[in-house]
Amino acid sequence: MKSKFEPKRYAALVLAADRHSGDAVATAAGVECKALAPVGGVPMVHRVIETLQTSHSIGQITLVGPGRAMLRKDAKIEHLLTSNALGWLENASSPSASAAHGLERQPPQQPVLLTTADHALLSPAIVDHFLEQAFASGCDFVVGVARLDTVQTRFPDTRRTAIQLRGGPYCGCNLFAFMTERGRQLASFWRRVEQERKRPWRVITGALGPIATLRYLLGRLTLEQALARLSRQLDVKIGAVVLPFAEAAIDVDSTADFLFVEKILAQNAAEKTTQP
Repeated sequence: MKSKFEPKRYAALVLAADRHSGDAVATAAGVECKALAPVGGVPMVHRVIETLQTSHSIGQITLVGPGRAMLRKDAKIEHLLTSNALGWLENASSPSASAAHGLERQPPQQPVLLTTADHALLSPAIVDHFLEQAFASGCDFVVGVARLDTVQTRFPDTRRTAIQLRGGPYCGCNLFAFMTERGRQLASFWRRVEQERKRPWRVITGALGPIATLRYLLGRLTLEQALARLSRQLDVKIGAVVLPFAEAAIDVDSTADFLFVEKILAQNAAEKTTQP
């Protein structure tokens, strides 16, 4: 691997299909798929695509879902698809299966960023910071996280699910970098966790081991220790980038999230109009 970061070296996969029919956000917005729900007057998936197009780090962009017939109704996306400025793959039965499907279509040596279409506050600065740090890490797979206090300082009214690790807690950011072919093995691990979603500790305990799991439960395990243990168990070098951007941890999983992001975008727009 070269020592210098190369712009446009990453392909991007955007998971854009709903997990299940009748998504609450899609229903509330009156659209067929959550990715097409407008926030601040702009469909969420448009915002993510534009962010990736503006990023210095991203080359090819591919949507994984939703259905092609659904996308034909969106003039902007249809233009991008027919002009080959945007790729599309049919989604699989679950997010992890869709991720694996998308990764299989990429050349083995191609570094890949995976994110989601409901990441409505994603910005080029977040993407570029994450990928530059991921490149510098020398890891096979890198995940983006943000400290809960970073998120709550910026957005004190929000509630986020957080991983209770010493030095944290940490919030997930729906940003994953598959840096090497070996790193793509993590898609299979994700599927195992997803298949045991009602009993995820079966998979997590198996990966971390009982002692490390106990240390986690007691709040004594650091992020670095957890990732080192997973790396050894899974034979994949796993790293994390702790992002300084609170917006990186905000996605739209519920109607409450939808209203919260609408509020943030309205505040941002108001601040721009009042700036001298």
